[in-house]
Amino acid sequence: MSRHFEDFSPGLVIPHALGRTISAADNAWFTLVTVNTNPIHFDAHYSAQTEFGRPLVNSCFTLALVTGLSVGDISQNAVNLGWDEVRMPAPVFEGDTIYAQTEILHCRESKSRPNMGLVEFKTTGFKQDGTVVMEFRRTILVYKRGHSPARPIPKMEKHE
Repeated sequence: MSRHFEDFSPGLVIPHALGRTISAADNAWFTLVTVNTNPIHFDAHYSAQTEFGRPLVNSCFTLALVTGLSVGDISQNAVNLGWDEVRMPAPVFEGDTIYAQTEILHCRESKSRPNMGLVEFKTTGFKQDGTVVMEFRRTILVYKRGHSPARPIPKMEKHE
């Protein structure tokens, strides 16, 4: 459900319906494409020697994933203004499935953009067993109902 500013109120908790299982390919690709040279993310021999005993999922991937899980419910009609207080209380491993939920903390109308409002919220990412793996606060600038850009659906040509 694509929400607009009027759909948010402090205290509202939104569980996000989708979960996503992280593969070894996801972790290696994201780590290498972002030039993160820490071998704990892509070298099984190296990471086996750490306290974790296996590769850790890149925390930037986890941040992007947990954010992405919330987009359809929170920021489909918005512009992201930033993340605050990003915390990773538990590790994420290849094969874990990540889920998320969001709590609305604060809402106010924009002083400079009358067709938008600011919403601050806390999103929590957790594994299949309920272990919290990421928490962050995020602020978005979200359109009011009737002011978001149109999403035209192209018409398919008929072939006869």
